[in-house]
Amino acid sequence: MKLIADSGLWGTGPRVAPAPLAAVLEISGAVLSWTVDEPADPARLTFTDPSRADWLWRVVGEMGHSAVAAALVGRVAERAATVELAGVDLVPAAVDRLRRLAVGHWLRRWWPASLRDGIVTLDAALLDAEIALLTAAAEDFFTDDTLDSDVAGLLRPHAAALDALVRGGDPRVVELVTAAAELADDVGVAMGAATDESGQTGRRDDFALAAGPGGDRPGVGGVATGVDTVGWTGVPPGVFDAAEDTVDWRVDANDNIAEAVVAVALSGLAGVTGCAVRLQSGDVGGAGVLDADGRAAFPLVDSLGQPLTESAAWNHDWRTTTVVVGAGSVESPAVRRRIRDFARARLSRPAGDAYLAEILAAESDY
Repeated sequence: MKLIADSGLWGTGPRVAPAPLAAVLEISGAVLSWTVDEPADPARLTFTDPSRADWLWRVVGEMGHSAVAAALVGRVAERAATVELAGVDLVPAAVDRLRRLAVGHWLRRWWPASLRDGIVTLDAALLDAEIALLTAAAEDFFTDDTLDSDVAGLLRPHAAALDALVRGGDPRVVELVTAAAELADDVGVAMGAATDESGQTGRRDDFALAAGPGGDRPGVGGVATGVDTVGWTGVPPGVFDAAEDTVDWRVDANDNIAEAVVAVALSGLAGVTGCAVRLQSGDVGGAGVLDADGRAAFPLVDSLGQPLTESAAWNHDWRTTTVVVGAGSVESPAVRRRIRDFARARLSRPAGDAYLAEILAAESDY
């Protein structure tokens, strides 16, 4: 094993791709990460506090645990430092269930559900229930609180939805939900007494993916029109259709004042009201917020902050126009395409680590 100092932390294993390709799991005193579509790659282990990693012997053996602890005790992760530990390495089989948990959390955040691309949604209640069960089964790796160890937080938003799932009669669902109900009781979550995060009580399958914002979408007429794409890392999960070119924009001129009209295709799974949106075209721009239908209209201003006039709008070159939804993001179209390919592969042939929500989605994808 080679321990390498990186950004003030000690870690081992290959570097992984950044979000949204990174599957990450925070355990006590460390973070495990993988590139989600590279299952053969070993885990990257980054210590946040080696003294809290009481589980380390489970993945490197008792002698390995002692060697790592001795190497790092009192040692600051100075820049470009490396520590070689002969005969110590992660046992791949020992971290398999942790990788599955990391993939589960990745599915919660990055699954690219899209009507336009034909990638069906995953049942969020069922997915979170299975992740909660796997988290409880891996409690030895969560000896103190981490972001990914909150079993009650996983179950509580879906209590009523899980209760409704049982009525479908699928024995696989019944078995999983029954186990989740027992776990919920253990952690003080009352089943059947809450709604999910969208305020609904039915299955996620009850919601239709919206292909777009409706019939009154921009796209024809006006001073200029165009399309753009929602960047995934800048918006909350489950809100927008994950396809490319899901943002339609138009520049209109009314009463000699130019304004932008933007419409974004929604997933239909969560509310969108209040999400920021901005349009920029050279030194011309403007900003607003989306309404519940994924639409926004806002005035445009010039480089001096003055309202853009109709004549200036007609004379402006709109070819460089971009629309940013949410906080913006840095992932490339190629990365998003890679993730869609990964999702389609899991649907076409569910892997051995597939969640029941994926298996049911694959069965419904015909």
